Amino acid sequence: MKKKLLSLILTAALCVTALVGLTACGSGSDGDEGAAAEVTIAVPNDTTNEARALLLLQELGYITLDENAGITATINDITDNPYNITFKEVEAAQLPNVLQDVDYAVINSNYAIEADLNPTEDALALEGSSSAYSNILAVKEGNETSDAVKALVAALESQQVADYITDTYDGAVVSVVENPGDGYDAAIDYDALAGTTITVAASPTPHAEILAIAKDILAAKDITLDVKEFTDYVQPNNVVDSGEIDANYFQHTPYLDDFNAENGTHIVSVAAIHVEPLGIYGGKQSSLDAIQ
Repeated sequence: MKKKLLSLILTAALCVTALVGLTACGSGSDGDEGAAAEVTIAVPNDTTNEARALLLLQELGYITLDENAGITATINDITDNPYNITFKEVEAAQLPNVLQDVDYAVINSNYAIEADLNPTEDALALEGSSSAYSNILAVKEGNETSDAVKALVAALESQQVADYITDTYDGAVVSVVENPGDGYDAAIDYDALAGTTITVAASPTPHAEILAIAKDILAAKDITLDVKEFTDYVQPNNVVDSGEIDANYFQHTPYLDDFNAENGTHIVSVAAIHVEPLGIYGGKQSSLDAIQ
C-alpha cells in the first residue's frame, strides 16, 4: 500500500513539472502564447550617447521615452517597450566587440570605422546629422584665446580639412564648418609661434586622421602638432584639465557639459568641426525585421 501511494505521489509531481515546463516554453514575457521573441540591443553606457541611441530607436518607432528626458535619457526613461527589447549598456569603445553576442548594437561612427564597419553601408539605420552632437576642439578654460589655440582652430576650420572629411568618410563623418578658410588666422603672428609645439588628445579615428591634415598646415609655419591618441572618453578630458595636454578633439558638447558637471573640470569648446551620425548595426540579425 505504501509503495502504491509513493508511486502515485511521484507520478503527480512529474505531471506538474511537465505542465510548468510547457507553460514557460510557450509564453512570451507577458504570458501570452506566441508573443514576439525578445531581442537584445547594446547601447553606449555614457549618458549623452546612450540618449542618442535611445532617441534613434524612438525615431524608428521601437520605444517611447519620457518626453522630459531629452538628451540625457537612459533606459530608465523608457515608458513604452512594445517589442520587449532587452538593453545591454556597454562602454562605447567596446560596442563593436560585443556586436557578435547581441542582436544589434548602436555604435558611434568613430568606433564603427575603427572596427571596419562602413556606417553608410553597414548601418541598418543612421541618426540625422544633428549639429547638437558636433565633435569639438576643447581646451582648458582660460586658454581659448591663446594664439596657439587660435592657430589650431584655423587649421581645423580649413578647406583642406573639410575636403578631406568629405572625400575620406563618404557621409560617415560630415564637416560642420560653414565657411572654411585657408588654414591660417590673419590676426596671428605666426613668426612668434615658430618652434611652438601644440599637444592634442584625440581618438584614433577619425579625429587623429583629421588632425594629420591640420598638422601639415601648421608645419608650414614651423609649428609642431603632437597628437596623443586615446581610446577612452575619460582621460582626454583629464589631461587637458590638468594642463598636461593643450587641447582635445574627440567629443561633442553635451558629453563635455555632462563630464564637467560630474567631475568638476573646467573645459570649454573652441570650435565645432564635424558630426558623426550614430548607427544601429546588426549582430546576430541582418535586418531590423527581427525587432517586430
